[in-house]
Amino acid sequence: MSTETTGKQGPLAGIKVIELAGIGPGPHAALLLADLGADVVRVQRPHQLPGHMERPQWRGRTIVEANLKDPADIAKVLDLVEKADVLIEGFRPGVTERMGLGPDAVLERNPRVVYGRMTGWGQDGPLADRAGHDINYISITGVLHAIGRKGERPVPPLNLAGDFGGGSMYLVFGILAALVERQTSGKGQVIDAAMVDGAISLSHMIWGMRGVGLWSEERGTNLLDTGMAFYDTYETSDGKYMAVGAIEPQFYAELLKGLEIDPAGLPHQIDPNGQDELRKLFTEKFKSRTRDEWAAVFEGTDACTSPVLTFTEAEQNPHLVARNSLVDIDGVVQHAPAPRFSRTPPEVPSAPPTEATPIDKVWAD
Repeated sequence: MSTETTGKQGPLAGIKVIELAGIGPGPHAALLLADLGADVVRVQRPHQLPGHMERPQWRGRTIVEANLKDPADIAKVLDLVEKADVLIEGFRPGVTERMGLGPDAVLERNPRVVYGRMTGWGQDGPLADRAGHDINYISITGVLHAIGRKGERPVPPLNLAGDFGGGSMYLVFGILAALVERQTSGKGQVIDAAMVDGAISLSHMIWGMRGVGLWSEERGTNLLDTGMAFYDTYETSDGKYMAVGAIEPQFYAELLKGLEIDPAGLPHQIDPNGQDELRKLFTEKFKSRTRDEWAAVFEGTDACTSPVLTFTEAEQNPHLVARNSLVDIDGVVQHAPAPRFSRTPPEVPSAPPTEATPIDKVWAD
């Protein structure tokens, strides 16, 4: 099955990707590449088609089955490597080498392949062979420690900062950079994408503020961690919430105007000693109306104040609807391909396959 016969659209149309089946950020990286038009083939163990929970993650792919402990099936995957541009794997270090699908074997078969390795800890270091999840990876970077309110324990940011922000996005970033470099050198290379590295990179601004004395390691006392009253969430009279991010003075003035608060006599906006007073005042004000009433007050203003929506409510948000940011694929609402392209827009991703394709039929001439 060639790219031409599948008719895929997008800026990565023509790029062929092999994804060795895994969980979390590896599949997400493959999904993002497929969204932008790459022809992604997921190599799955026999009789292991996606279950109910996993199905939405395998959109836009072809699935083939191979027993990666069987030399005959390894040989078939290596045949596929000859036609590929990218290979993605998310096993612990050394696993693909033992399979016979490590970087040396793959690049010997096809020196142009970009070999993307996705792990939490990286390919080397004292923790490289340890198990872990998002919460563990970000715990050693300082990121988890920084998230939470003053005097309270750290709060896991779902699995966005490690798995996807620090993981799959940096794997995709590395793959695309290597593909660009290949245009000059004609050679592939190996990418060691580690969630610990990506999470630190994502937090560059916080590290920078800390380095110049503008960030305290006491949680909940800083500009962006609820330490400032103008950057926080507030409960409304109906038990819902508003998000306030009025950092700049002009936006802060709009916030006070919308809340009908006279700025005269208030503590200075960024005075650390005045934040409790400001937070108490804002809390009382927001409690006086419902969330939707406050949303109406701030609609059309630059107060950087917006309603906190549930996923269900986000489906009906006028801005997201206008941009078609969410799409229904096989009965599951999920994100549309992002970002957007003026000349090579990708198509809406196809639903996950319900059956495997014979491996010798993929990318057949």
